[in-house]
Amino acid sequence: MLSLIIPGKDVAAWVGDTLTSLVGQLPQGELQVVVVDDGSTDATSEVVAGFADRLPGLVLHRNESPVGLASARNQGLELATGSVLGFLDGDDWLARGHLARAVAALETLDVDFVRFDHVRVTEGRREQVRAPQARRGVPLNPRESILPTTDSTMVDYPYAWAGLYRRRLHEQGLLAFDDGLHTAEDRPWVWRLHLRTQSYAVVNTPGVMYRRGVTTSLTQVLDRRQLDFLTSYASCFALLAEDPEQDRFLPKLVRQLLAVLAHQLGRSAQMARPLRRELRERAAALLETVPGDLLEETVVQLGHQRERLLTPVLRRRGRAA
Repeated sequence: MLSLIIPGKDVAAWVGDTLTSLVGQLPQGELQVVVVDDGSTDATSEVVAGFADRLPGLVLHRNESPVGLASARNQGLELATGSVLGFLDGDDWLARGHLARAVAALETLDVDFVRFDHVRVTEGRREQVRAPQARRGVPLNPRESILPTTDSTMVDYPYAWAGLYRRRLHEQGLLAFDDGLHTAEDRPWVWRLHLRTQSYAVVNTPGVMYRRGVTTSLTQVLDRRQLDFLTSYASCFALLAEDPEQDRFLPKLVRQLLAVLAHQLGRSAQMARPLRRELRERAAALLETVPGDLLEETVVQLGHQRERLLTPVLRRRGRAA
């Protein structure tokens, strides 16, 4: 059985489409849908409850107060009973036949997890986004899909909902998210998967429809929760510090961090001044843990525009506590 975990907050306008897309995906009894309503103030729970007859075994858990995406997914993991686990966001949906093909691939290839492409949907426009692994339908070593440093690789494709995972990975502590993270919660999660699992495959499936531009999405909100990416990357550095090949993979992780940091700095003018200051100070402190020569080399590789954005933080680095 597959357990599909769907966290959502104030998604009443979309979750009906999400759940409708799950009806008939797998034979009866082979799909458990676990919805975690993370403190919604709209009719999210009522809409979900209305699907009880169409999705037998539907589980609805409601948080009176929001706990955030990472913790909500962890709650779903604890409620899931399937031998295969997956995720979906409450405002996205699946193409017909997607789950059947993905489950069949996981079983046929006999790997720890499978990953797949998705379709980005923005105001009705659809664009296919391919997972950055050209080899399809064959078992691969997850560690060998982390590099090269300067190319997009599978650790740059962190979407938890773009895959299915064996329950044994959760039992080994490899599927849980860092509690309390509101953004970038998938970064340490995807690094942990690729560093500590044995096998995976990228497979062609009908796909996940990923809705962009939703006003309630945290990507649209510039408050303190956006700074969780710094906590997330601190977790990534701690994870990599325990790995025997940390020197091999550190340049990739540093490049990732700097690219995300440049993005946040690029839109920091829209943040409140105290938050802007906190962003720079915390970023500088985190960069203290990075060897100076690697930092300088990576900044140059990222190009002039990003270098310009990063320079004020790099100047603070030597003064960071």
